[in-house]
Amino acid sequence: MSDAFTADCPARTVLNHVSSRWGVLILASLHEGPMRFYVLRDRIGGISEKMLSQNLREFVRDGLIAREVEATVPPRVTYSLTPLGRELAVTLGGLVEWITHRIGDIVAARERHDDVR
Repeated sequence: MSDAFTADCPARTVLNHVSSRWGVLILASLHEGPMRFYVLRDRIGGISEKMLSQNLREFVRDGLIAREVEATVPPRVTYSLTPLGRELAVTLGGLVEWITHRIGDIVAARERHDDVR
């Protein structure tokens, strides 16, 4: 049994991938359906090609994303969620939805906090 609270647990590595700055947004974007690299990059404002590539490689290795290469010139590469990735994306979608729904309350709390200082 894995325990993500243990420093050397493999689950900690996956948790770091998923909860990274870009991880949630990549997985949530692919929950909308398969995407080519540049479509995914444009969907996630502010992500560099290097960071997108690194994250995609990690997720492919983790078994959360599938990488399909069509033998065309140039090769056409499409990324999609695996069944495991889709299961995770449902949970992450709830997180993104909650943050989007409650951002007004969060911004107001920040302003109240900053005004007290």
